[in-house]
Amino acid sequence: MNADAPRAIDALARDVERLESLREVKDVQRAYAQFSQFGQWEAMAALFAEDGELRWGEEIATGREAIAAWLEADAGAMDGRTPGTLHTEIVDQPLVNLSADGRTAKGRWHGMRFLGDGKGRARIQGGLHENDYVLENGRWRIAALRYHPQYEGDYTTGWTNVGDDGIPITPPHFTLDESGVPIPPPSGPAPRTTASAAELAERIARLNDEDEVRNLQAVYGYYVDRKMWSDVVDLFADGAVVRIDGAGVHTGPDGVRRAMERMGAEGLSHGELNDRPIFDLIVEIRPGGQEAIACGFEIGMLGNADKREGSWEFSVFRNLFVKDGGLWKLKELHITPLLAADYFQGWGDGGTTPETERVVPEFLEVTRKRDESGTGATEGSADPSEEELADLRRRLARSEAWDGTENVSAAYGFYIDDMQWPEMAGIFAVNGNKSSPFAGYYFGRERILGAANAFYKGSRPADFRRARISYHWRTQPVIMVSHDGRSANLRTRLFQPRTSQTVTPDFTGFAGGMYPNDQAVLEDGIWRLWSLTIDEHYFNSPTWEGGWAMAEDRPAGSPNPPPSRLLEIYPPDVKLTELGKRQEGFRGGGGTTIDWPGIPPMWFGYRNPVSGRVPELYWPDCVTYRLRPESSMTAHGYQLPPTGPSIDGVDLD
Repeated sequence: MNADAPRAIDALARDVERLESLREVKDVQRAYAQFSQFGQWEAMAALFAEDGELRWGEEIATGREAIAAWLEADAGAMDGRTPGTLHTEIVDQPLVNLSADGRTAKGRWHGMRFLGDGKGRARIQGGLHENDYVLENGRWRIAALRYHPQYEGDYTTGWTNVGDDGIPITPPHFTLDESGVPIPPPSGPAPRTTASAAELAERIARLNDEDEVRNLQAVYGYYVDRKMWSDVVDLFADGAVVRIDGAGVHTGPDGVRRAMERMGAEGLSHGELNDRPIFDLIVEIRPGGQEAIACGFEIGMLGNADKREGSWEFSVFRNLFVKDGGLWKLKELHITPLLAADYFQGWGDGGTTPETERVVPEFLEVTRKRDESGTGATEGSADPSEEELADLRRRLARSEAWDGTENVSAAYGFYIDDMQWPEMAGIFAVNGNKSSPFAGYYFGRERILGAANAFYKGSRPADFRRARISYHWRTQPVIMVSHDGRSANLRTRLFQPRTSQTVTPDFTGFAGGMYPNDQAVLEDGIWRLWSLTIDEHYFNSPTWEGGWAMAEDRPAGSPNPPPSRLLEIYPPDVKLTELGKRQEGFRGGGGTTIDWPGIPPMWFGYRNPVSGRVPELYWPDCVTYRLRPESSMTAHGYQLPPTGPSIDGVDLD
């Protein structure tokens, strides 16, 4: 064989490296958010390139020293270091694209800050990030952080739009098709690699394991939201520990349950809210592939509307996972509360957290030093067999599917926020389907686009300024990928802040819902949404002053809220009322609509990923598959991804 001839293992090594790079880019941005919690300005600045730029609205800082100084000055007394202060910054819903040469990347993110000085002041700010990243001296760094402010305000009065003439559309760095191709085809021949097939297999296994741990952490969060303590206990390995700083240590299954029951008995009752969305999750698989660490933070949105109670909790976590019999399980849950506050008082006065010295946790290393040439030594190892190479590529494709699905999921949220309907419809597969709220399902891109145009009277031009936005953050993904890496089931949370020119009772504050049965497929080399379902709302805020705690039931005997006017002006292919029990309780579906503070039904597209426990409301495929079997991805040559305990994309049972 010619020593200069391309080898299959070289191309595989390059593809592994490129996926690792994509994930490191995301983790660099997540680390920025995690450092922000504790006022680690120098550590945040160190994540930038040497001549990196921070552009915050009209303010600009260039170079690490200037960036650190700007961050510290901008925070002021709201530094997150002093007990009672708060500097919680979430940067989530990533849509990241690597360059063809693998040396730069671009990313779009939602951003939001919860700030407090502990002396009476509290603020909320939010907007969009359009950031650049670069591989510098062998490590990924932020080349330019560009934050576009969209809303802000004091906690006591609520936030409003930034500026007096509406919020402009921030041009995206990606095209419609690029949203489903986070890693484009490479440029030029692959450099020689010294990696063996065994070494590449280990790196691919680490990527697959990261997906599983990330899923398990998100699944844990959804179970906690609904106080599903039996399912939570199932996720833990033998000898499990729950450690809550300031509240004690609990061990074993009984201890895990006792720790959970600090939040109340199993199950939600009327008026209870226990939403604890997870943000900016970083996962590290330890050497050997048998242990993993997951770090992130959660924002507790809690209360009981029947008792007119509401509260906030801000916490960080650092959890240990272990692989047991091929399945990942939780071993140690370690939660560090930062601050808790009554909803009506806010956190400006420091909340109820004891005034003790705030301990900065141990952060994860998010980038690895690499040989920038990518060549290593000139002598490489022998090619793997064709069978071995095919299996390695299949396993790599499963992790590529995770990131492709996350990208196209984010694209959906960004496109509908910007009211770009041709692009929104275009990210669906040719035979895909989508639900429109309170109406039903539309099949195919033309019908999906037609419904959006009919309801909203067309897309908005690029120079359009919006007086109000109801954001569609799609966070905390659970992405279960098929064995062949060509399809995925997807669950995400709808985290929905709303903004307008003035603080209005119907359009300021938070609401929440769920995308429980979404799916994605690889179609002609591009990740597309196959099916999208929205169940909403699980809670909302009738006013900013009262938040979710002041919601009231509809008067007894009053009619259901009306369904969508789409039923009249552009009828769906499948009406919600045709779906029977699956839509009961939701507006536009059958039976009596259950609005917050009632507890709408919560559907799951998967069984417990450790025990296989079947949830009370279980729907493993797209919502329309029982009524219209042809709407299932399996009718079009795709595998149904695993829906319970699985290894390598295959259900164990």
